[in-house]
Amino acid sequence: MTQSGDKDRPPVRHANKRGAARLAAVQALYQMDVAGSGVFEITAEYEAFRLGKEVDGALYREADAQWFRAILAGVVENQKTVDPIIRQALTEDWPLSRLDSTLRAILRAGVYELMKREDVPVAVIVSEYVDIAKAFYEEDEPKLVNAVLDRVSRRVRGEGRGKDAS
Repeated sequence: MTQSGDKDRPPVRHANKRGAARLAAVQALYQMDVAGSGVFEITAEYEAFRLGKEVDGALYREADAQWFRAILAGVVENQKTVDPIIRQALTEDWPLSRLDSTLRAILRAGVYELMKREDVPVAVIVSEYVDIAKAFYEEDEPKLVNAVLDRVSRRVRGEGRGKDAS
């Protein structure tokens, strides 16, 4: 399914409604972090003008608005718990404050889901947020997202692929 010039790139998987909600939530969390906007203001903006709408010539995929709201509100409500869990999963030389806003938003949303959405399998959460990281980064960031979410999943759910170092 890849075109001849794209042999080195994996095929693009199109997001389902929850996947689109996750991507929109990461974008909204980024916007909140950078612009200092509040959760209610951002939620209203995304639901009115972005989710499933065309913005500046780009069509936003239809998203599960309830899932989008749950991630945003959940990250905001649980940030005092989420951030220390991310810090513990990062190496000492990479504090959370050193990560850019996009990467922080991806990790916060992923860790929130691992902590609070036990109805969603670990593999789905990790895969979705690694795919989101790949949409923004081409270097090592998707690997970092994978490693951090894997460490967190072992800590909060007792599941994960690698060996637990602790």
